[in-house]
Amino acid sequence: MLSLSAGIVALLSQPATIKVDAIAMAMPASARGVLDGLDLGPDIRAIIGRHLGGAYRKLSDVALAYGLGARVRRREDPRLITGAGSYVDDLRPPGLAHLVFVRSYLPHARIQSVDISAARSAPGVIGVIASGDLRGAPTFPVSGPKGSRLPVRPLLNGEKVCFAGDLIAFVVAESREQARDAAELVTIELEPLVAVIDPEDGAGADAVLLHDVLGTNVADESTRVWGDVEAAFEGSPRVVRARIRNQRLAGIPIEPRGVLAIANPWEPSVTVWSATQIPHGVRDELATFLDLPQSAVRVIAPEVGGGFGAKLSVYPEELLVPWAAMRMGRPVKWIEDRSEHLQATTHGRDQVHDAALAVNADGTLRGLRVRLTADLGAYPMGVALPRLTRRLLSGCYRLPALQVDIRSVYTNKTPIAAYRGAGRPEAIFLIERMIDLAARELGIDPADMRRRNLLPAFDEPTASISGELYDSGDYPAALEHALTIAGYDRLRAEQQEARQAGRLMGIGLASYVEMAGFGPEGDLFESATVRANSDGAITVVTGTSPHGQGHETAWSQLVAAQLGVALDQVVVRHGDTATVPVGVGTFGSRSAAVGGTAVHLAAADVGEKARLLAAHLLEAAPADIVLNDGQWQVRGVPGRAVTFAVIAKAAYSGARPPGMEAGLESTRYFQPPGMVFPFGAHVAVVEVDPETGSVTLQRYVSVDDCGRVLNPMLVEGQVHGGLAQGIAQGLYEEIAYGDDGAMLSGNLTTYMIPTAPDLPSFALDRTITPSPINPLGVKGVGESATIGSTPTIVNAVLDALAPLGIRHIDPPCTPEKVWRAIESARKRPDR
Repeated sequence: MLSLSAGIVALLSQPATIKVDAIAMAMPASARGVLDGLDLGPDIRAIIGRHLGGAYRKLSDVALAYGLGARVRRREDPRLITGAGSYVDDLRPPGLAHLVFVRSYLPHARIQSVDISAARSAPGVIGVIASGDLRGAPTFPVSGPKGSRLPVRPLLNGEKVCFAGDLIAFVVAESREQARDAAELVTIELEPLVAVIDPEDGAGADAVLLHDVLGTNVADESTRVWGDVEAAFEGSPRVVRARIRNQRLAGIPIEPRGVLAIANPWEPSVTVWSATQIPHGVRDELATFLDLPQSAVRVIAPEVGGGFGAKLSVYPEELLVPWAAMRMGRPVKWIEDRSEHLQATTHGRDQVHDAALAVNADGTLRGLRVRLTADLGAYPMGVALPRLTRRLLSGCYRLPALQVDIRSVYTNKTPIAAYRGAGRPEAIFLIERMIDLAARELGIDPADMRRRNLLPAFDEPTASISGELYDSGDYPAALEHALTIAGYDRLRAEQQEARQAGRLMGIGLASYVEMAGFGPEGDLFESATVRANSDGAITVVTGTSPHGQGHETAWSQLVAAQLGVALDQVVVRHGDTATVPVGVGTFGSRSAAVGGTAVHLAAADVGEKARLLAAHLLEAAPADIVLNDGQWQVRGVPGRAVTFAVIAKAAYSGARPPGMEAGLESTRYFQPPGMVFPFGAHVAVVEVDPETGSVTLQRYVSVDDCGRVLNPMLVEGQVHGGLAQGIAQGLYEEIAYGDDGAMLSGNLTTYMIPTAPDLPSFALDRTITPSPINPLGVKGVGESATIGSTPTIVNAVLDALAPLGIRHIDPPCTPEKVWRAIESARKRPDR
């Protein structure tokens, strides 16, 4: 019998779902017979057999303890947790000057005057720039879907401001403190205008206009219909209606935004360090803005302390800081403070859905109508997001008919852009709340309501009602797995006992699907280079730009497993446009599915050339060369073998075959033929204090399916973070504005985020449904838990409040909001 490698033996100690994932990825196809001697059970054995067959066999050529599917600790962490990482604010080049922006203190106003004379004469000041100093410079680039209305956005405003935080001027000084002091001396006279706060009011014909040239505040409006919506509603036994809001949120990464620029006026050229998710996007916009070739603009994303979409956009500040460095001939740095982040960095969500769901008496769905009103804030940075929401509104369900009316409106608030999930969480929140509302009106258990409507399992692309090609999925299996782990039937029995005792215990469910792996649309490929040096060490150059995801670890595992080298022999380079000439970036849960696949393909090319070199060195046919536990050996002759280091040395010497080009490297670009669709099911248990409205999260179960898993520890880390953000939306976080447009949550004493004591230990598990869209079979997991957790939490709170007749509360379910709902319910005459 074949013997198992130490790596596979180590994997057998992992939980069952991890066994399936890791062994399927690591076991050589020739070792299939070994399964007979393992205590894995027939179901697990069958799944492993399926994963080892067909198109996936090439992924299991080597079984190393650190290979694909293994639980490898993040290689990045030692430098990060010991403070050895280098962030933008750690960089202090000689001659460094500091920049501070002067922003509007009103949400909507005409600028009467800007007096910078006192600031210019303040101690340490190098320069003060207002809009007049930018005459002739390009305006800030704006974009949106075809047909949308897009205003011009000045880099510095000289005539009008459209949100509190809009840019008016900036000061450059020798120190940050001097720059701040001088900024306080800039005198701005503003003529207040009526602020547009409510997007529905702003869409009215008589509304005050933010951008006069457009003649309206409506940026985008459209209607899409799939199926026979009229028939679905005309004959429906029950129509469930609700107005459901996704509140406005802030990204709150640990590190706020920051930019450092050093200009070389003699070339000319500029090097920029930016805490961004898209260094290549920043480079391209900067090159256009500064009228330089892309080769003269170098952008480096060093360590980036989180992004969550807030660092996905190119901002005016990222153009103005390099402009200042070139104008003043000094290195210039700007670091955002936390209040500035809350005020000026893009927000997320902020959609209102007026929905009607037609259902049959047995709970099966007939049709859904949604009027979606999106608050875009002052400028077009997230105009496309409501269209993403529309595409996913059917969720995991068989929905025969769907109509969606979109209206996106400019308001005098901070612009909306991507935030973890970017349009998809809004869709799943809506459909999952409507499913729960329908179950309640029909007297059907929420789990049964989902069972009756979930799409059946499929392993080839299947179209949703809106035309999205879901790549693969088994939504019923994920739901049943989550219910089993949670002990759902037992929980319902406990709930009955709690209610009899006067306690408000709630159980929340959600089944979710999301679209990820952005690539097919917008030509969003990803690049990777895998290069072996003559000593066998390997450099991976990736177009992805991590900010917490663990790419250095995952990409090292991919390459090490394919080439049979130790993990510490692989170095991953990223985030520097001089090192990585072409890349798209990290967002939309696309890194593994697109960037990881590019790495995999490049490593496979290197592996094929390594096979030819090994065959030449061992005087064997290439087809007879196999990789086994780090040795490139002749099949069946373990004694005839060479290491990758020997092969690499041959690639750069006369030992290679005649006619073979020197070197051992490959560059690949991967653009997937379709999107990937991670999915899962979550269960939450909460208890509500009827006297205070406080919600205690007692238990949380998260079952997520991201296809094949490259490293379970990385997946679990992403799920933990995603759950924290989604639960926070359900219970804590909201950017709030007053009627006058003043931000009411402008710092972390008023914008509430959870801390460790607020969250329980999560119960995590997964199902594994490989994607047919990429050769790795991966789907992405960065946003999944956020998307699934918010509706789960809100459903749990409303389930707890159901005995009081409370039907709906928009998130966040804060103690005050819940208490008010309870008090209102107690005062109803029917109680």
